[in-house]
Amino acid sequence: MARSTHQFRPTRKADEGPLADAILAVVRKHPRFGYRRVWAVLVAAGWRVNRKRVYRAWRRLGLKVPKKARKKRRLGSSDNACGRRRAEGRDHVWCWDFVHDRTADGKALKWLSVVDEYTRECLALEVGRGLTARRVTEVLGRLFAERGVPGHIRSDNGPEFIAKAVRRWLGERGVEVLYIEPGSPWQNGYAESFHGKVRDELLAVEEFGSLGEAVVLGAEWRRSYNHDRPHSSLGYRTPAGYGASCPRYDSASLRRTGDTKVSV
Repeated sequence: MARSTHQFRPTRKADEGPLADAILAVVRKHPRFGYRRVWAVLVAAGWRVNRKRVYRAWRRLGLKVPKKARKKRRLGSSDNACGRRRAEGRDHVWCWDFVHDRTADGKALKWLSVVDEYTRECLALEVGRGLTARRVTEVLGRLFAERGVPGHIRSDNGPEFIAKAVRRWLGERGVEVLYIEPGSPWQNGYAESFHGKVRDELLAVEEFGSLGEAVVLGAEWRRSYNHDRPHSSLGYRTPAGYGASCPRYDSASLRRTGDTKVSV
């Protein structure tokens, strides 16, 4: 049931108590009804009351029809799921997402991860008290300078990812964002799998005394994940080791050899 956003005044005439109660009952059920429609509902329910009296009671109660909320268009499609739009080489599809934690004093920590879906490399594991759109584009800009611009980035529909500043910044660099269907995190399966490892192997075992400590320990965990941790989906090679043997998705050598992706 829709919630009424009508605003009620605390005072009303004693002789209009039953009428006021009846009006409030109607607007709670139908928050988009104006006083004329409320009057019609009351008459149909057996009230012998004229429209002007309903209008006066309506005004005393401080009621008004709430403005219509502007509809939001939700970006995303199941066609962008990781099972349908698969990475075909290194730096073809990156995925990103956020995970939340706290320091020992209870203050929030927000982690941004960026993962290459083909090589499983963790390209970035950024942490802060809050990560703005500007900080996100700074992280991506650094990665673009180091590895080149990816073909696609897969993400969910969180406000950080559909922010106009982020979308505009990526569009200017020719990166297509693969927004998954709203409410379907499994369609961003590589990010979900990676964050399961982050929670299990980092966040669940480390108590961060400060933001600085989280930055240091997060960087060390990312290095170990890429260079020391064997990955079952890569034939138990490390992500960095496997990535070093893979050409970029748009390279001539990949087109020539038809390099085949290791199965998920």
